[in-house]
Amino acid sequence: MWITAFIVTLVCFSETQAGDFCEDVISECRQGGAWTGCYEDRIATCRPRGRMFGVSFVRQNVNSSKEAEVSPTPQHRVHIPSSALQKSRGAMSGDEVLLVATVLNSTYFKLSPPRKSRSSRSSMPLRIDGLVMGEFVLVVRAGSQPVTGLSQPIRLTFTQNKQEKNGTCVFWVEQSTLNGTGYWSPQGCETNNTGAEFICSCDHLSFFAVLVNPELKVDKKSATALSYITYIGSALSVFFITSSLIIYICLQQRRPEKAVSVHMQLTGALLCLHLSFLLSCIWVWQLKDDEDDWVCHGLGVVLHWSLLTTFTWMALEGFHLYLLLVRVFNIYVRRYLLKLSLVGWGLPTLIALVCGISGVYGKFNLKVEDENNPNLTAPICWISSDFNQHLVVIYITTVALPCLVILCNSCMMGLVVFKLWGVRRSGEGGGGWQKMNKEKGSRLWKDCATVLGLSWVLGLPWGLGSTTYVSLAGIYVFTILNSLQGVFMFLWSVALSCKTRSENNSSSRDPSSQKMMTTSFNN
Repeated sequence: MWITAFIVTLVCFSETQAGDFCEDVISECRQGGAWTGCYEDRIATCRPRGRMFGVSFVRQNVNSSKEAEVSPTPQHRVHIPSSALQKSRGAMSGDEVLLVATVLNSTYFKLSPPRKSRSSRSSMPLRIDGLVMGEFVLVVRAGSQPVTGLSQPIRLTFTQNKQEKNGTCVFWVEQSTLNGTGYWSPQGCETNNTGAEFICSCDHLSFFAVLVNPELKVDKKSATALSYITYIGSALSVFFITSSLIIYICLQQRRPEKAVSVHMQLTGALLCLHLSFLLSCIWVWQLKDDEDDWVCHGLGVVLHWSLLTTFTWMALEGFHLYLLLVRVFNIYVRRYLLKLSLVGWGLPTLIALVCGISGVYGKFNLKVEDENNPNLTAPICWISSDFNQHLVVIYITTVALPCLVILCNSCMMGLVVFKLWGVRRSGEGGGGWQKMNKEKGSRLWKDCATVLGLSWVLGLPWGLGSTTYVSLAGIYVFTILNSLQGVFMFLWSVALSCKTRSENNSSSRDPSSQKMMTTSFNN
């Protein structure tokens, strides 16, 4: 009988002791929802199963009349002033205070959904989002009393494995009503980035981390691959754009149309863009790292001018489409093509002249991420990196202007789709494109080809530039599609040529696609 009682007692004692292991504390506390308070209490009394202390867990008694500094890992240091240690003692007698510091994985910290109620936000610490640097959270606990509102802040040091430009020191705010989830707040913490370390000065003890918003960086291998894609795509575009110009000239000689003339202008601008880009890249290869000459300045002018001209003519394509689809009647404009040419070629020329006089152009160095060579760059004759306001010029002329053009042309493309849909519904008794027979399927393909072709003419694929800030895959997609824009423009010119040959038959049977594709109106 006593043997059975002894065995039961031994089992119960073993189960009780198993819960005291520090390695098991976090999993046990997380079972109850709000877990950070439980974890802070338990790590003060738990015991390691193996040689845990000194590796990523520090627990020691320190003199509260002196400053204390501990390092749970080589990448994390904690410096606590004596005023904070004395405050953590509370009413306890003696000078010694238990100090605990450890590091947890950030995956234990589940973010709660943002609250939309303004009243709840006013009483809660500020929330910010980002990625936890290194996926490490530093836990600091001292004494038996909560430590907040310190006049002398504690100092926490987070060593950077790779240099981060932007980072913010934060602490964890747990929301017990949301099943242990919470958010990160910078309230009460100041951030100092030395380049090698983030030093956080905070007025309380808690769970700390550094949130970073990493910049998308292109490594040497990807930069090389993207360069080859760009060179090959631009070379192909030069060939196919030249072919497109020949087709447009033949079409214009056969039957002059304003739409074809506008396409010719855009094609000529694209040809200048791809040629100047290739020449800029080839010439800069001949220069030394610190060399910059007048030829590179000139090529920078031509490249910038060509880009501005391309986007200006894309905007004019959208304007021409607006006259055709919206205005429809009373759209005669005296010397229409001359006025378009003055805007399409004159406005970019004026901007390029102003920038050239201001000394904007020269060698531009694009930084490439390479661990073996931190100073590796990819140069091109463009807007000079040495010009003080080069970022302002780039954002205004190569970001703001294209965004405006793409936005307007996207609206025009939406109008084209709406018009096509309306024509189909009215022509098919409201049946739309459902239950299509062979003839309807053929019309659908023609309409899809029209929309796809117009999207290239209007420059909509340039809108994919927004994805280059998000992912490397977005950079590849943007590079491939836009370096091959000349190829797609060639396909559009071929489609126009074929459409012109069968104009009589196709216009009588299917006037909607004909009208959209030619995007023309008579003199």
